[in-house]
Amino acid sequence: MKTLRIIGKRLLQQIPFVKNAKTFIGVGASGDKTYHIDKLAEDIIINGLEESGEPLTIISEEMGTKEIRGGGRKVLIDPIDGSRNAVSGIPFYCTSIAVADGNTIGDIEMAYVLNLINGDEFCAEKGKGAFLNNERIKTQQDDIFYLVAYEAQTPEKDIARIMPLLSEANKTRCLGATALDLSYLASGAISVFANPSLSRAFDFGGGRLLVKEAGGVFTDITGDPVDSVEVGLKKTASLLVSGNKRLHETALKLLNKTRG
Repeated sequence: MKTLRIIGKRLLQQIPFVKNAKTFIGVGASGDKTYHIDKLAEDIIINGLEESGEPLTIISEEMGTKEIRGGGRKVLIDPIDGSRNAVSGIPFYCTSIAVADGNTIGDIEMAYVLNLINGDEFCAEKGKGAFLNNERIKTQQDDIFYLVAYEAQTPEKDIARIMPLLSEANKTRCLGATALDLSYLASGAISVFANPSLSRAFDFGGGRLLVKEAGGVFTDITGDPVDSVEVGLKKTASLLVSGNKRLHETALKLLNKTRG
């Protein structure tokens, strides 16, 4: 975790002040557009990991897969989660890093998510709890839908799929950075997060560990676990994440209204 925090400090020193952030560079390994801000953040992260001296296998949204010193534990990197926000001038985006001692989401043992706007630092290690700025956090404890956050990659289809859930919420938000959505859910700020479309492992891997360590429930949109999902660059799982079991069960019942 020390290495990840050092990387985080470097990111905060450079990313919020980067010029030409909107410059389009090309298409990354995941198939999404890569901007200058994405590449700069990735370079900072990879340089920091190389300096650690540890053998690692990096899986990054922009670069793809790279082995350091022959490869080792897998490091899932989303250099800028919320790239569209970043290049549009919307101040809600982050860096997400997850470390896995194996090939599946369930093997993730360390998570680090850094809000690149206000410096909020979310950390978790398997079995040791989740933390925001060094203070232990926990998910929402009651069963009221205070705030439901969501992602809609294909709005016409996705919003219709989750409308019964959104309709029951006191407030809804589509914030545009999945890792940050999950991190703030882990801290109790968000009741439920839903994404009917498939997400990639580096989008939600770190957030999953944060949520689990904070006491939340994490499945796909139908209620099936995502622990066995393979880490990699492909889109693999829809997401339904809740602060506790009661919230999750109610959310699933509401979402089942759109099926059948």
